[in-house]
Amino acid sequence: MNSNAKDIINKSNPLSIVIPVFNEEESIKQLYSEICQVGKENNIEFEIIYVDDGSTDGTFRIIEDIYNADKRVKAIKFRKNKGKAAGLAAGFSVSRGDFIITMDGDLQDDPAEIPSLLKKLDQGYDLVSGWKIKRKDPLSKRIPSLIYNKVTSLLSRIPIHDFNCGLKIYRRDVIEKLRLYGELHRFIPVLAKWEGFSIGEVKVNHRKRRFGKTKYGFSRFFKGLFDFITVLFLTKYMKRPLHFFGIIGLLSSFSGAAIIIYLVILKLKKFSYLSNRPLLFIGVMLLIIGVQFISIGLIGEMITRTHSKENNFPISKRLGE
Repeated sequence: MNSNAKDIINKSNPLSIVIPVFNEEESIKQLYSEICQVGKENNIEFEIIYVDDGSTDGTFRIIEDIYNADKRVKAIKFRKNKGKAAGLAAGFSVSRGDFIITMDGDLQDDPAEIPSLLKKLDQGYDLVSGWKIKRKDPLSKRIPSLIYNKVTSLLSRIPIHDFNCGLKIYRRDVIEKLRLYGELHRFIPVLAKWEGFSIGEVKVNHRKRRFGKTKYGFSRFFKGLFDFITVLFLTKYMKRPLHFFGIIGLLSSFSGAAIIIYLVILKLKKFSYLSNRPLLFIGVMLLIIGVQFISIGLIGEMITRTHSKENNFPISKRLGE
């Protein structure tokens, strides 16, 4: 990390570390201690922003204790579980730094990698994602993740290995452009690349889970598939949905119209009956489907014009400014 980065990370503009947590009462204190140690050893000024995603254990009580002892800590508590994307978005909204790091709260992400992320970002990237090259997860989690990363890299044409690594660093310009909801946190590099930002990757240490159990099951694989379809649509047609639905609608309408015209000509020339021909029903069906797709596209255009970009989080408590 050169002097430029060190000048930016100071008391008035600290490094922001956003940590979404859900039922991680056993990990919170140790993670906080490790972050403080890394900050002290590398002379990094920082703030920690915990986002409690509706925990039902003592997670937020422990966060309150840490906050009372250290005003570098901020916290937000959701009334109910809203997912990691909402947690990240809420944390981003109260962060102050020009550089923002995200990490999971289960101790599998190693705070000792913070200097490596800063160093890589300082090479000119806008977003740097960690690569858990020696992942300490069970096979049932590693295999779906491997498939997901390969497919996402191939289709998005972003040459990184670990899209879903929680350990990332961003420049503020990136988070101000991102709008996260649902499960879109998995595709942050794709969304950032679409906005024109440069994406880098750095190998990071990954640790075994010490407490509790993973919050993700195999159903995550199928959710990821649907979310990737969403991202492909958002990155290409978010501002012009009619271009997507309209093309399908026009092709369907033209096909249906061509079939109907053909049958009408056949009827006029040969005086044959059309009511008993399946092709007639196919033509009518295609015509109706085409009109529906075009209508969906028009409705999408209207929603796009009027949609608000503000996020509303069900927050029950806040700690810090």
